Amino acid sequence: MTPDTWLERHPYLRDLACFAARVDAAQARLSVPDPPIPVFDDHAEEYRAGVPLLQSSTAIIDIEPAGAMTVSLARTLAADAPEGRPGEEVYALDRQLRSDAEAPRRIAAWLLGDDAWTPVSPGLLKYLGWNAAAGYLRVVVAAFSAWRDDERWIRGYCPTCGSAPAMAQLAGKDPGRKRLLCCGCCRARWQFSRTACPFCEADAQRLATLTIEGEGGLRIDHCESCGGYLKTYDGEGNEALLLSDWSSLHLDVVARDRGWKRVASSLYELPTEAAAV
Repeated sequence: MTPDTWLERHPYLRDLACFAARVDAAQARLSVPDPPIPVFDDHAEEYRAGVPLLQSSTAIIDIEPAGAMTVSLARTLAADAPEGRPGEEVYALDRQLRSDAEAPRRIAAWLLGDDAWTPVSPGLLKYLGWNAAAGYLRVVVAAFSAWRDDERWIRGYCPTCGSAPAMAQLAGKDPGRKRLLCCGCCRARWQFSRTACPFCEADAQRLATLTIEGEGGLRIDHCESCGGYLKTYDGEGNEALLLSDWSSLHLDVVARDRGWKRVASSLYELPTEAAAV
């Protein structure tokens, strides 16, 4: 399935898809430095204790270069920003970052949870910052995935950055089918129990599924214990599109209108007045 085919069926996602494509094109023109691959064995004890890699005290990874990439992204987008609110947010963020020599360091710390600094447009910065960080960390995430033992990380948060999962995927065929949780920030994936809620660890008796016809294998899994939900791709072959989070924002609206809560942070802020699809 191609993005164009998906957008023909879901035209209300087109503006968001166009903005995402602009960001991707701007990032593709950036020079991405090669991050040093840490010695993951130095992180082994903390890994077994549940410490995400980016919070490790023994395998230090500096993501300030991703902060510098974010500054460049904002500058490029501001040079050709659209009219209206999106353009105003891009201009305001670009002005703030241009005027602060410490912006790359502040962005890196802010992405990892330091709230000592307040950006003028946190939603936009979160989107640009994590897109840049995911691109910068791509080789580290791949190497870490090859190193780690998933049987030692059956946890409901990302082993790389510590974020809650934005989505899930059911991959493979029974009886060896796996449930993978997918990070919307650094884009790592990791294995988790097929029959437990990743947010409160309630068992299958408290889990339910809402399937919507014509959604390419996407569904909403929700927990009756904690009220959390997780968009899930039940299939393989269209990961790049269907695990991108933006392509299923209409399912977030459906879930919200049913009173379920999104536990993971979203890189795409939904307006409170959005109507159900």
